[in-house]
Amino acid sequence: MPGEIFETTVPLRWSDQDLNHHVNHARIVTLLEESRIPWLFFPGLPTELLGLGAVMTDIAVHYRGQVMHAPGPVRVRMWVTELKAAQFTSSYELRNADTPDSAPAEVTSECSIAAFDLGTQRPRRLTKGERDYLRRFLATEAR
Repeated sequence: MPGEIFETTVPLRWSDQDLNHHVNHARIVTLLEESRIPWLFFPGLPTELLGLGAVMTDIAVHYRGQVMHAPGPVRVRMWVTELKAAQFTSSYELRNADTPDSAPAEVTSECSIAAFDLGTQRPRRLTKGERDYLRRFLATEAR
């Protein structure tokens, strides 16, 4: 059964492009990072404490097409594919603003994020509230 999908837009900046006018790889990773903020770190969310202590343990980025620099934002869809005691894996689809949902995303990605206690400099378990919120986005089958 598919879980919810969180969708947001992230603005492109002139500095995101390279000489070929497409978005540079390092900037793609930054756009993915920025897309997580309203999904996981906004005040009031059950996962807001992750904004004060979380580390990325793994990331994979797959390019299916170019993300061209344009005046509008890119669209990013996110969901959870694995949920463990202290970490979770999220998947992403990043599209140019004018790419229809029926077309393949230009970029797909998976990243693993671990809850982290900055005071002790050690991983920590996800709280019940964090787990319950993330479980809403858990996909139990391929999308």
